[in-house]
Amino acid sequence: MEHYYRELVSFLSARLGNRQAAEDVIHDAYLRVLERNEPEQIENPRAFLYRTAMNLVIDRHRRHLVRKAEPLEVLDLDERWHSPAPSQSMQLNQRLALMQRALDELSAPCRDSFLLRKLDGMSHQQIAEHLGISRSLVEKHIVNAMKHCRVRMRQWES
Repeated sequence: MEHYYRELVSFLSARLGNRQAAEDVIHDAYLRVLERNEPEQIENPRAFLYRTAMNLVIDRHRRHLVRKAEPLEVLDLDERWHSPAPSQSMQLNQRLALMQRALDELSAPCRDSFLLRKLDGMSHQQIAEHLGISRSLVEKHIVNAMKHCRVRMRQWES
């Protein structure tokens, strides 16, 4: 599925008018595909990935429209804005520690590519220039890091 990445970036960039937003949607789509619990094989991975990405674009658009229409008072009631309960906070800290462990298992360029994208919001081109590697290698590193972290988190949490 990795070889569809660039094609999908071009496709979504044209629709969204923003390459970085397209890359974010694609990363989320890859995660959705990787997190599937269905045991059966995907018959047409390209079509499945495109459909997943387009569904995410539609979901984001709908959420944006709903948020735009909500009065500010609703946001005050939204539990995401309140601090989590202590048990939730501990669970989050444990998950973060496991994630750090999974990231520590990666090569430095792979881990750095992932963190520069997800934490610093750098584009693939900026990461490539920063690390002195090709953009396609950055893309592969990010996808591989997501796969690795997903697999390790599943192993450790089960």
